[in-house]
Amino acid sequence: MDRNQAWAARAAEALTPNYRQHPVALVRGEGVRVWDVEGRAYLDFLGGVAVSALGHCHPAAVEALTRQARTLWHVSNHYFIPRQIELAEALLAVTPFARRAFFCNSGAEANEVMLKLARKFFADQGHPERHEIVSATGSFHGRTLFTVTVGGQEKYQHGFEPLVPGVRHVPFGDVAALEAALDHRTAAFVVEPIQGEAGVVVPPAGYLRAARELTRRAGALLCLDEVQTGVGRTGRMWAHQGEGIAPDLLASAKGLGAGFPIGALLATEEVGAHLTPGSHGTTFGGNPLACAVALAVLAELRGGLLERAHQVAGHLLARLEALRSTGRVVRIRGQGLLLAVVLQGCEAAAVADAARERGLLVNPIGGDVLRLAPPLTLAPAEADEAVALLEAALLAAPARQGATPA
Repeated sequence: MDRNQAWAARAAEALTPNYRQHPVALVRGEGVRVWDVEGRAYLDFLGGVAVSALGHCHPAAVEALTRQARTLWHVSNHYFIPRQIELAEALLAVTPFARRAFFCNSGAEANEVMLKLARKFFADQGHPERHEIVSATGSFHGRTLFTVTVGGQEKYQHGFEPLVPGVRHVPFGDVAALEAALDHRTAAFVVEPIQGEAGVVVPPAGYLRAARELTRRAGALLCLDEVQTGVGRTGRMWAHQGEGIAPDLLASAKGLGAGFPIGALLATEEVGAHLTPGSHGTTFGGNPLACAVALAVLAELRGGLLERAHQVAGHLLARLEALRSTGRVVRIRGQGLLLAVVLQGCEAAAVADAARERGLLVNPIGGDVLRLAPPLTLAPAEADEAVALLEAALLAAPARQGATPA
């Protein structure tokens, strides 16, 4: 038994069994690479599920965290926290529609307060009947009871019924269905610009613009879940900027802290003003450590990382498209460094296993999708190396039972 297996055995005895984990215990990271307890290196093309925006142990993030750790770790939100105010100002400066920021610890929490605020906005104005939340099938918004209800995937809801009332779902990307669902009871339409957990599903062009027009016409709020797509992941600071729209509320997390837990809600003045004293709060949200790291992330993005990531994303996409020649890749979808490799003739899990054995970490979703979300610091040579490893894994993975050989 190697040490990876030993840690797996200890985990089986000590942890709740809610994760399907790969047989690797990771202990060190640098840049786009991580190492397991046996000293084996891997290219990390999952990036902590689109979290490690700066890669592992980026010098700017390490410096920001250690410098802050020497002065102040945590105080409550009963007092002003300068780092928190600085981060709010920095985020608002790169988010044209927003005038108010609230900080929490995760994407689920950011979505939770976004949903609560959407209801409170109308209740404060004497319209409690406007409480329904419309969301999309296939969506994922977190694991709290409210967010798992709003998320459009039954597999995450099973066993937690009864769910939160006042939520309805429409097909993702279907403008006519959305129009039919919005009425005088609707508080908000909540949507991801790209559905990450569903397999990096991109809606038709113009969908977000149509959603903005329809919600405005219906008097409802447009709430964007940019937990996975934001902070440069798709080549822009926020994915919705590609459609030239302005939402009412936006939830962010993941890449914002580059691995340090932080979430944020960004709001217009009109809506954000309704998060009044005592209406919502958090013990750890917006603490000095988290905000110091997030400030370092934004500084790196402004310092040229966003442009470099956009360029390497184009290089990676071109290399991935060439994998169609294997006969096992149907198409590549996504934007920026949030991509999916759609497979045929083989199982995604088997390809992911073969890739891991060769030193590449990717994320299988369902039976035929591999999600790729490498750090924004990815270099062209690292992209080339990863694609070569993935090609070898594709050719080595066994054919799906009943599939016609390519």
